[in-house]
Amino acid sequence: MLWGGDNIYLREVDESLSGLYLRYTHTRSVKEIQPLLASTQNYAIWDDHDFGPNDGDRSFNYKIHTQKAFKDFWANKSYGLDVAQTQGIYSTFNWGDAQFFLLDNRFFKSPNDRKTGERTLLGKEQLEWLIDALSSSKATFKILVVGGQVLNSASKFENYATYPQEREYLLNEIAKNEIKGVLFLTGDRHFAELSMLKRGSNYALYDWTVSPLTSNPSNSGLKEDNKNRVEGSVFVQHNFGLLSFSGDKDDRQVKLSLFDHEGKELWNRVITKKN
Repeated sequence: MLWGGDNIYLREVDESLSGLYLRYTHTRSVKEIQPLLASTQNYAIWDDHDFGPNDGDRSFNYKIHTQKAFKDFWANKSYGLDVAQTQGIYSTFNWGDAQFFLLDNRFFKSPNDRKTGERTLLGKEQLEWLIDALSSSKATFKILVVGGQVLNSASKFENYATYPQEREYLLNEIAKNEIKGVLFLTGDRHFAELSMLKRGSNYALYDWTVSPLTSNPSNSGLKEDNKNRVEGSVFVQHNFGLLSFSGDKDDRQVKLSLFDHEGKELWNRVITKKN
């Protein structure tokens, strides 16, 4: 199970260790979630609402404490690169012939309203770690899990398009290093959609946005001019996604399936190793 951020909604009154733990404990005590937590591995990233304030960034002075609470409630394999593991929550793990990269879009993020300096979402250290890890990965599919949308072309809210230089750098590095099988999994937007970026002779890149699971759906994204949106992939309702990997060694594929809150399939798309 992958939790793509905004897994809890912190409030201002939670800015104490006891408040953070109370909020997490309250969420974890929901009866309906117990079978899911108990029956499978659960990996997570955070977005602004479990990191701290709305649209939170690196200036948040309580981020070390929210990171501690995150680490105590989510058993990822690692959290950042430093020995003490106090600098961000990014990590990676393998599942069969897929490798998942859990990215941190908050700990190093530039403030939205800062006009000077280099704008960054992931930060240089995390970005270079990601490119190194992708380059050395032997996985058929490399799944990059990010809180906000990456391939939505509309420069709105906190989409990666609002960080054009860093976004272009990442996409160029993927192309220059001939990194195969990249797929982005994103959330945040309170609706679901698939974005596809065509890259000439290179295989197309996909960004599958899946949200919300329990929060209020929003149709705000329908008004955005996302030139990479795949027709028929937008759903404004409670939903969750499933990745299914199959096929022979040289013909591997991943099926993206979207379901409503009752488990009824709404949509699916198959992406093959070759495309």
